[in-house]
Amino acid sequence: MSKRPLNDAELKMLKNIDTHGWHAMHVFDPNGKSPPFTYSVGFTQSLAAPEFIVFGLPRELMHSMIWEAYRQIKAGKPIEDGAVWDDLIEGHKCVSRRADHAALFRDYTTSADWFWRHQGHADHPPIMQLVWPGAEDGLFPWDDGCAQKVIDSQLQLWS
Repeated sequence: MSKRPLNDAELKMLKNIDTHGWHAMHVFDPNGKSPPFTYSVGFTQSLAAPEFIVFGLPRELMHSMIWEAYRQIKAGKPIEDGAVWDDLIEGHKCVSRRADHAALFRDYTTSADWFWRHQGHADHPPIMQLVWPGAEDGLFPWDDGCAQKVIDSQLQLWS
């Protein structure tokens, strides 16, 4: 643990984790060149589960998806690479993928990494990416024929 005083953002994050079980980090590129994303901070503590990240959808929807994943995990849903998730997006199933991209903790889940280390861990927290299909065809980024917009909206942080 760090000896420096916590800043306001860190204090807010810790309060949200204490109050709600997790904190949502929303990230967007003001120039619109990279897709926005939302990730959890605190699943590792409150659920003994990986943190979750989702890309390329409206902020409120990504937040809602992670909230629903939290509720399902709390109710006993197993977390596995390739697991199918119902009720995250109306009318579509999502899939969780184990994230292991080289830049994951440097560029995408910095606050989750900070929280994990703040808890006394020396390594990095486990991260799962929620991947959604195209609305019209139901195809995922790894499926042949998936729309390029669906592929481009979701950075591939899994192997």
